Amino acid sequence: MLGQYQVDIAALSETRFAGETQLEEVDGGYTFCCIEQRGDAPRSSGVGLAIRTKLARQLDSLPRGINNRLMTLHLKLTKHCFATIISTYAPTMANPDETKEAFYKGLNRMVSEVNSRDKLIILGDFNARVGVDHSSWLNDLGLESATPMD
Repeated sequence: MLGQYQVDIAALSETRFAGETQLEEVDGGYTFCCIEQRGDAPRSSGVGLAIRTKLARQLDSLPRGINNRLMTLHLKLTKHCFATIISTYAPTMANPDETKEAFYKGLNRMVSEVNSRDKLIILGDFNARVGVDHSSWLNDLGLESATPMD
């Protein structure tokens, strides 16, 4: 599907692999780099990048997983121009405040460490919601009797 839309790099969320994983899609043309919770903890998040394999083979280094919600990739655009891509998967409002604070502190730290000459691209799922009236979109989804979840 990514190839059909000529996507070179896509952010992934809820990957749910154990540890750090790199998979190459056979005949699909993409390399998937993912990170998730290590150990026996429940796999409830996970972040990654799908990179066109032709491009992934030209990278100086593969994406670096920071934790199960943040991953970064340093991409050479031209001889003296680079892009830093950050893939994110933010915690929902239902998560403890400590989890949300840790995520945004980590993201802030990553952004502050990016070279000021680099192009900065932040991709991912911020689990954002606008407004407080959830009934309109519940009806659109055919869930008029459902209770909204954060």
